[in-house]
Amino acid sequence: MTALGCVADDYTGGTDVAAALRRAGLRTVLMFGEPDPTSPLPACDAVVVALKSRTVPAAEAVDASLRTYRWLAGNGVRRTYFKYCSTFDSTDSGNIGPVTDALLDATGTAMTVVCPASPEHGRTTYLGHLFVGDVLLSASSMRHHPLTPMTDPNLVRVLTRQTPHPVGLLPLNTVRAGVEEIRSRLTTLASQGTRHVVVDAVTDADLDAVAEATSSLALLTGGAGLARAVGACSAASPDHDGASLPAGPGVILAGSCSAATLDQVEQARARFPSYRLDPASTPDPDDLLAKAASWLADHAGRGPVLLYSSATPDQREAAVAAMGPSTSEILERTLGSLARSAVAAGARRVVVAGGETSGAVVSALGIRTVLVTAEEDRGVPWCVSDGEVPLGLLLKSGNFGRPDLLVRAMDGAS
Repeated sequence: MTALGCVADDYTGGTDVAAALRRAGLRTVLMFGEPDPTSPLPACDAVVVALKSRTVPAAEAVDASLRTYRWLAGNGVRRTYFKYCSTFDSTDSGNIGPVTDALLDATGTAMTVVCPASPEHGRTTYLGHLFVGDVLLSASSMRHHPLTPMTDPNLVRVLTRQTPHPVGLLPLNTVRAGVEEIRSRLTTLASQGTRHVVVDAVTDADLDAVAEATSSLALLTGGAGLARAVGACSAASPDHDGASLPAGPGVILAGSCSAATLDQVEQARARFPSYRLDPASTPDPDDLLAKAASWLADHAGRGPVLLYSSATPDQREAAVAAMGPSTSEILERTLGSLARSAVAAGARRVVVAGGETSGAVVSALGIRTVLVTAEEDRGVPWCVSDGEVPLGLLLKSGNFGRPDLLVRAMDGAS
């Protein structure tokens, strides 16, 4: 029986948590988009359903998450994990609070924990404040995120603005006091009517203690860090079996404009033929796609290639000035179409940088279910799609991965 079902609020977040569960020893299946209500659950220890619900209106996020939960429950999944970003990406209207409230109601659970900490990625929580590396969330690059600017690092305050229910804190000194103290504190908070408990965690050992102490909760919420700890609690032994990556040409599609991705793109440009989608010089969407497709056709079959729209702030400003406010969506659709063309031309390894770009590419390729295999970097696993022509798929969040990630991902691709 599948022990854990995860509802993730975006595609790269789904791959992140799926990698953590596999690392913990669970055979993990990752599904993109809401499952067909009549479709069976593949045999696995854990299943992750990656939605695109992070930035949609809260009501839409709630509906999609509830439909996914009902499918999981209908297939016998015993526990549910709501996975969101370790930087708690959301606005004052949601979507983390509303989705958590809806899942609490659906599972009949009185209280849950809120634990975005992922120490291995530099995300830690202390006194309810979220840190990115050695700075508060509000001093990190997330302060300027175009969709979910995070200007308040106090997660108790942030969540209080998203839910009508009481929000409490499980402080680090209680976490460090051990499992029984954690359980006692949670019991006290529940008796006071607290519904959401923000959890302090600075190390993986803190997460391990929280996972053990919350083993009776039907619903947990957090980042990949707590999910890894929960998976380790339920894994009988490490499972390192996985499908082999398909042999064949590789293509990199980069849409993220994060500093990490820009560095990765620079290293890939130095190694592989590359083409930049530049709306400032080609503002007509049809022309933009046609020129890129022509370049791709000329270079297909000659080894790994890179197609990217990743850009500096000045380049992004020029792009929007030329193409208009829908520039981001147009670029995502264009990269999705180019991914489809690359696969039709024989590409068998597809590497994608950026959450929204990953969603566009996966949708364009019609991929619904993958088996999670080995990680190229922490939180960046290779996946193998099902179907007659399997694809190796690597989806990375914009900020994830070492500078040479894109280059390493193409090792063995021809």
